[in-house]
Amino acid sequence: MFASIKSYFNKKSLNNEDYRYLFDEYAGDEYICFDCETTGLNPKIDDIISIGAVKIKNNKIVISEKFERFVKPKTALQEESIKIHKIRQCDLEDAKDIDDVIYEFLDFVGNRPLVGYYLEFDVAMINKYTSSKIGIKLPNKQIEVSALYFDRVIGAIPTGNIDLRFNTIMKKLNLPMLGKHDAINDAIMTAMIFLKLKKD
Repeated sequence: MFASIKSYFNKKSLNNEDYRYLFDEYAGDEYICFDCETTGLNPKIDDIISIGAVKIKNNKIVISEKFERFVKPKTALQEESIKIHKIRQCDLEDAKDIDDVIYEFLDFVGNRPLVGYYLEFDVAMINKYTSSKIGIKLPNKQIEVSALYFDRVIGAIPTGNIDLRFNTIMKKLNLPMLGKHDAINDAIMTAMIFLKLKKD
């Protein structure tokens, strides 16, 4: 009931009728798996510097329909974040403005369910911009792969600690690690985790 109330007020806040369809119930079999790289870990003050997303259709990752954008941030990159994503300020000289990218992302995602690893953070980063641009937070259904993995293994070790680190989950599921950790590769690997857990 609480979720439906939140959805009601979220929909009431929409200020661009072109995006009312985001609230329509999705009836297809596609998912969007996405990941963001950011200037830091605080959605309130940090900015997105890249978004990577892939479509999952018929239980397959459709690489040919990937979404990959680099974004010029308004805040400075933090040293700790650079160590993770290896993106420097000079790498973003020709990047796009988030005001354009956020609309492109919404058009790519549509009202499909969203899949991610610690998805709450990535959605919070996207919501920062959708709230200011069209008045709403993403209403899409959200699927967290670390929660799916937890539910799968908890039966085997109900009293043990479950390692939910990304690399550990990939290793435990016998999935290949792609080259570098960037938004598009992380989205693809997360999609692989989702499909493996969905299949099992």
